[in-house]
Amino acid sequence: MAKIKVAGAALNQIPIHWDNNLSNIEKAVKQAKSHGADILCLPELCITGYGCEDLFLSEWLPEKALSFIPDIAEQTKNIAVAVGLPVRLNGHVYNCAAVIRDGEVLGVTAKQFLANDGVHYEPRWFTAWEPGEVTEIKINSKYIPFGDLTYDLYGVRTGFEICEDAWRSDRPACRMNNDIQLILNPSASHFAFGKSPLRVNLVIDSSKKFQCYYVYVNLLGNEAGRMIYDGEIIVAGHGKLIKLNEKLSFREVSMLVTDIDPDDKKPEGISTEAPEEDKNEMFARAASLALFDYMRKSHSRGFVLSLSGGADSSTCAVLVSEMVRRSIFELGLEKSLEKLHFSHIATLVNGTGEKERFRFVTGNLLHCAYQGTVNSSAETLESAKALAHEIGAKFDQWLIDEEITSYKAKIENVIGRKLNWDDDDITLQNIQARARSPIIWMLANIERALLLVTSNRSEADVGYATMDGDMSGSIAPIAAVDKYFILQWLRWAEKELGYKSLSYVNSLNPTAELRPPDKGQTDETDLMPYPVIVAIEKLAIRERMSPKDVFLKLGKEDLEDRELLKSHIKKFFTLWSRNQWKRERTAPAFHLDDFNVDPRTWCRFPILSSGYYDELAELDSL
Repeated sequence: MAKIKVAGAALNQIPIHWDNNLSNIEKAVKQAKSHGADILCLPELCITGYGCEDLFLSEWLPEKALSFIPDIAEQTKNIAVAVGLPVRLNGHVYNCAAVIRDGEVLGVTAKQFLANDGVHYEPRWFTAWEPGEVTEIKINSKYIPFGDLTYDLYGVRTGFEICEDAWRSDRPACRMNNDIQLILNPSASHFAFGKSPLRVNLVIDSSKKFQCYYVYVNLLGNEAGRMIYDGEIIVAGHGKLIKLNEKLSFREVSMLVTDIDPDDKKPEGISTEAPEEDKNEMFARAASLALFDYMRKSHSRGFVLSLSGGADSSTCAVLVSEMVRRSIFELGLEKSLEKLHFSHIATLVNGTGEKERFRFVTGNLLHCAYQGTVNSSAETLESAKALAHEIGAKFDQWLIDEEITSYKAKIENVIGRKLNWDDDDITLQNIQARARSPIIWMLANIERALLLVTSNRSEADVGYATMDGDMSGSIAPIAAVDKYFILQWLRWAEKELGYKSLSYVNSLNPTAELRPPDKGQTDETDLMPYPVIVAIEKLAIRERMSPKDVFLKLGKEDLEDRELLKSHIKKFFTLWSRNQWKRERTAPAFHLDDFNVDPRTWCRFPILSSGYYDELAELDSL
């Protein structure tokens, strides 16, 4: 048969935002038609959005989603479109792809395997469809095939695997007839470092194993607050990667169109394996897109940041700057500002140079404040000022010693003695962090802006953060990455992204600056070396090993002296257990790594436990 054009469209959707979601679907269909596409695959659950959570259990949501199918069908003259939605049937909700061609609904395919690991809880909402089962569903007064189906789309024998379906050994493709020519995979696969190459290789291998063409289409953007979707579209055929789009777009619709000859079993390809990715670049791209979507979808008026001059807050500032730079670069100034609801400043920056445009926009979106105390250093102030100036952010500075003195005097009157660093170390550190919170929140409220939380994953592991202090905020953009990564990322950003002012923070030893300067406080002295935290965390949290097993594993790697390693493992597990309550109260955070410690999205742990006392005692005998 002749070649056909197959299109995939990644969509930036919002849960139950019908106008946004249907508009993006309509744009995708029109774009696909303009490219002459015969078949268009849209992402998983794109009518409702993937992140509807327990709304999927309602009666009305699946019913309303299904009611839009006839309207979408009217747009499908001379094209076949696969669109994702939930369907309620006989008291169960199924995750489905409706297949529409030339205005007619040909059938509805139901997902057979549900994701139930890491950040996924699909079995809470959906029922897995039984392989091989077919029934009917009524749509617009007509009975339509429903279940495990294949289709004839303009002469192309087509099957479906919906996201998780493709990752199982007994996947739907194993039961398709040998004459299947095309498999479409509508997905909602969250972003995580290193995940894309695995996904690309899966698609390549699938096309080889089932001797067909395989098209994978993902959701795009920060859809519902925590998950980021990279909008990846992959086309492979008979073991070769044919096309791969540019991920993490700021557009509502990202499309890839490919000519394929279903009968050609030796197509030309660009590779037989996935290209490598730079983790540093992926962090910049994913986090900046997530901030962009979070700001515009929450209808906020920008960001407020307590910029300490340290690594964590500097990273947050750079990410906002990258959000501005990358969105304007891709969308153009006017479109970027329109999406952010800041069109009113567009005319004020016309005619200026590119860098000054970025600085001007950043200055309207990001307000930074350095909140110093007698324990703050001139070096961190200079670091904060230099970075704010380079990116164009508004910058203010003030001292909070007066507030701290007032709090101390009141509690000293209650307890009848003076506070001192020997007896009240944690109390005196925490009041400084907490005293910064009310005024920075005032600024965020006044500006109707999002207050950025600057804590990272390593701090969350061991509770090295102050509740209602530096953990205060609306969104925690770096809470899913470890401190060791952040430190090296800032060095990369200075060199590769051109932020020269990062030379200041990159020359500093990380410190909370909460104790008097003569005490020489550093983060790693308070805790342990960050590489050690990362190594223990990987085994203890991601791999769920016991303290003994962690020691036996790391003891072979010459990470540090064995007795010192043993003490650090004890400290990690003790602090981890003690601080679960803090992790329970962490602000919403972007999921960026292949795991995280957010109990609402990946790692559930009891607030009250033994603290591993028996398991830690085993270390003494080793």
